[in-house]
Amino acid sequence: MARYRGPVVKLMRREGLNLFLKNSHTLHKEKSSLEKRKYPPGLPPKKKGKITEYGAQLREKQKVKRAYGVLEKQFRRYFEEAAHTPGIPGENLLQFLERRLDNVLYRMGFAVTRRQARNFVAHRHILVNGHRVDICSYRVNVGDKIEIREKFQKSPFIEENIKLAQAINRTASWVSVDYTKFSGEVTSLPTREHIDIPVKEQVIVELYSK
Repeated sequence: MARYRGPVVKLMRREGLNLFLKNSHTLHKEKSSLEKRKYPPGLPPKKKGKITEYGAQLREKQKVKRAYGVLEKQFRRYFEEAAHTPGIPGENLLQFLERRLDNVLYRMGFAVTRRQARNFVAHRHILVNGHRVDICSYRVNVGDKIEIREKFQKSPFIEENIKLAQAINRTASWVSVDYTKFSGEVTSLPTREHIDIPVKEQVIVELYSK
C-alpha cells in the first residue's frame, strides 16, 4: 500500500497542531518548526484568506487521516462502514481508527508513534492471541491479547519505549499492559472520550454526506 514517507512535521504544520506523528521528546529537543513557524509549509502567506465551509471540512478530514496514517481510499471505506453501523457515524469512524492494531500498539506504549508501530507490525514482530499478524489495519476486539514476539523483546526500541511509557504513564484506559511480559489486552472498546486529537468528527460526516 502507498504510504507517505516525507517529513511528518510538515503535515503537522499544515494542520496547525501536534498530531503525535513524531516522538514528543525528539520533537521538543529539535525545537520543532511546528513552534518556530506557525503557518503552513511554503512561503508565508501575504494575508490570511477566508476559510470556506468546504475548506474547514477538508482540514478536519485531513487532520484525522494524517494522525492515524491512512490514505483517502482506506479512509472512505472506514467512513462508509461507520455510516452503516448502528450509532453515531462520526464516533463510529473514530472508534474504528482507534481499534487498528498499529494504534493499539501506540496506545499501549510499545511504540512512540503510530508510524513506528506500523513498522513493528509490518515486520511481523507482533502476535495477536498467539498468532503473528502483519496487517496494520487489523481491527482488535475486546479480550484480544497483544504480545511482542520473543525475539524482538530485547530490541533497544522496545526497551526505550517501555521506559518512556512508564515514565509518562500514557497508556490508554481501554487497554491493560504488563510490560514485564511484553503484552497487553484490550479490556473495552474505545469511546469518544478516549480520542486525544481535537477533531470535529461531525464536520467530516457532513463532508462525505454531500
